[in-house]
Amino acid sequence: MRVVDLSTSYAGPTASMYLADLGADVIKVERPGSGDDARHWGPPFVDGVSAWFASANRNKRSIVLDLRSDGGLRVLRRLIGDADVFIENLNPAKLEKLGISPAEAMARHPRLVFCAMSGLGLTGPDSHLPGYDLVAQARSGLMSVTGAAGGSPQRVSTALSDIVTGMSAALAVCAALVRQQATGFGDLIDVSLLDSDLALMAPRLASFLAGEPEPAPSGGTDSVLAVYQAFSTADRDIVIAVGNDVIWQRLCAALDLPALAADDRLRDNSGRRAHRRELVATLSAVLARGTAAHWLGLLERAGVPASLVQSLSEVSADPQVLARGAVLPVPGQGGALNSIRSPFRLGSLPEPRNGRFPDLGEHTAEILTEHGFGAADVEQLLESGAVEAPRVGAGPVSR
Repeated sequence: MRVVDLSTSYAGPTASMYLADLGADVIKVERPGSGDDARHWGPPFVDGVSAWFASANRNKRSIVLDLRSDGGLRVLRRLIGDADVFIENLNPAKLEKLGISPAEAMARHPRLVFCAMSGLGLTGPDSHLPGYDLVAQARSGLMSVTGAAGGSPQRVSTALSDIVTGMSAALAVCAALVRQQATGFGDLIDVSLLDSDLALMAPRLASFLAGEPEPAPSGGTDSVLAVYQAFSTADRDIVIAVGNDVIWQRLCAALDLPALAADDRLRDNSGRRAHRRELVATLSAVLARGTAAHWLGLLERAGVPASLVQSLSEVSADPQVLARGAVLPVPGQGGALNSIRSPFRLGSLPEPRNGRFPDLGEHTAEILTEHGFGAADVEQLLESGAVEAPRVGAGPVSR
């Protein structure tokens, strides 16, 4: 499958990276001079390369097109015509001006899977507004339930909206490709940061609409389950997840709290929620008397889900993370740049695809040739500035 990706920043590149991980040939279309916005996100930079950019652009090829020129636009239209999938996150007005709106592109190429990525979606009164992860987290209500109890709302401290939107887009593209293979027709996929964060908020919104009081930031606790939160031990914070009544009895046994186990008020989750404050105070006092390692050993043997609250230095050295091959060193970078393996494993792909991110315009000439442009055409496009490619011997051009 050939994917032409005109998106920039993080959500669109994440979607196309996951498709590339699954074997797609992803052509990354970038603007002259600067390329993808994420090439400049930092620090950290390693030899001029943004760690953020490297984390979302493995297994791709880069072509630089000046879409303000007739030649660059002609090349893009040919790429789209030869593609199975087209991914973009441009303003709809810009797409109209370029003549590659969903309606125009799909009328010309009925089998095209057109994936439109945006902040707020293609429809609705605010569809024209720009959107970033922070805006989506705020507008979806996600921030309103995140943060310390009694504190101000907080953003989840990662590109959550972008990554989930990328996953959602990749899922929808795969489904549309099945339809394409069966019927010969493509589809229009409308994916937005706001809709992705609303999906993340599904249980909270559903509970609120069913009569639950308006939620507020509550730290590491869960609005539904008790006990399901972080606790301080003598040396480290841990989390304990009591997902059902059986696990509750196991927790009481592991902590040697027979009175709690026998307390009829706490036998089910409803009761434990009603007495959460009293219950948490009792558990906190017990857990503070031992180390994290001590309690985690007991909880593991008892079958109670629990974990250290790990720092990133611990996560990157976690034996389970390492055994799963989750951290993918970027080839040729001596371990200084890394990406994270896609969150799926396929038996047919025992080893992940892990091609180095492309330098800006690294594959321009190669891609033009593959799409029927002769040597003279390529030279003319380069000379006119409609396309760009690195000079031979100039080395990487990523910044």
